[in-house]
Amino acid sequence: MTHQSSTNQDKTKLKVCGLTQLDQIHELIAMNVDFLGFIFYEKSPRYVLNHLSLDEISTINHKGKIGVFVNENLEKVIEITKKANLNFIQLHGDEDEIYILELRKKLNTETGIIKVIRIGSEESDVESKIHQTINHQLSTINYLLFDTDSTAFGGTGKQFDWNILNAIEIPLPYFLSGGISEENINQLNILNKKPFALDINSKFEIEPGIKNIKTIKVFKDMI
Repeated sequence: MTHQSSTNQDKTKLKVCGLTQLDQIHELIAMNVDFLGFIFYEKSPRYVLNHLSLDEISTINHKGKIGVFVNENLEKVIEITKKANLNFIQLHGDEDEIYILELRKKLNTETGIIKVIRIGSEESDVESKIHQTINHQLSTINYLLFDTDSTAFGGTGKQFDWNILNAIEIPLPYFLSGGISEENINQLNILNKKPFALDINSKFEIEPGIKNIKTIKVFKDMI
């Protein structure tokens, strides 16, 4: 029994992002998906408040509810977090160390912070972004998330070069995002430091915000 428990702990976790449909959310909860991602960025085609109210999100019984924000007003982030009863805040924009420190002060201590590092083609640029964002304040951030750089701030379905992650020091557990699919899941073997969780979105959709639950279940069984 103990062995089984440690195996489950070591297993890579799964986050499904860009959720908009309550029935699909409940199906994912039944499948034991670890993290549910809700996008609070109005320019996103998966902007959750076009489909669900903060009250509806608050009543979803799950301990891994993540709110995704892009360069949002700090007070608005705090307000949405409380009203939607979020467990984690994912900062997907250009939020700097001062913003994150202020957010940490105002958030409930149990609410986690995930900072996204958007990756282009230069590994030196990635290291610079990590140092600029964290600047030795590791206690303010719980996880990093590496995603493909884009003007749309995610949801591109494009994979960055994962070899870049082997060339840098990663100071925190991290989520891996950016075009993850059944086709490239085997490439995880090239990573020296394995991701804490995989973050899937556009590759598992029928249309933006409408997930293909069957393919997510198949994928979950693969990881």
